[in-house]
Amino acid sequence: MTSYVPPGKKEAGLEDAGAQVHRIRITLTSRNVKNLEKVCADLKKGATDKKLNVSGPVRLPTKKLKITTRKAPSGEGTNTWDKFEMRIHKRLIDLHAPSDVVKQITSISIEPGVEVDVTVNDR
Repeated sequence: MTSYVPPGKKEAGLEDAGAQVHRIRITLTSRNVKNLEKVCADLKKGATDKKLNVSGPVRLPTKKLKITTRKAPSGEGTNTWDKFEMRIHKRLIDLHAPSDVVKQITSISIEPGVEVDVTVNDR
């Protein structure tokens, strides 16, 4: 007969130190949407193949960095302006998995220009 175990506590024989499940947030940023979406799809496919709990990719608002400058370097002549804009796209993917599994998932080939930030949160 088994004894009562309060919620939040594990039985002595069922603990596995290597398989502790973490909440992992992967943040992807890039200027190129095509490369960013490809990396997101690869990460999500790898996580679903390992039967992990995945949410995302969550598309965050695009940052538009704008610079307006004068065309004429001397400041003389007509007032003509150049407007430059750089768009930064950001995606979030949340996983519930052990840290060793996440190392395997994030070892995929990452497209050039895509930055990956992995944050591990314990519950």
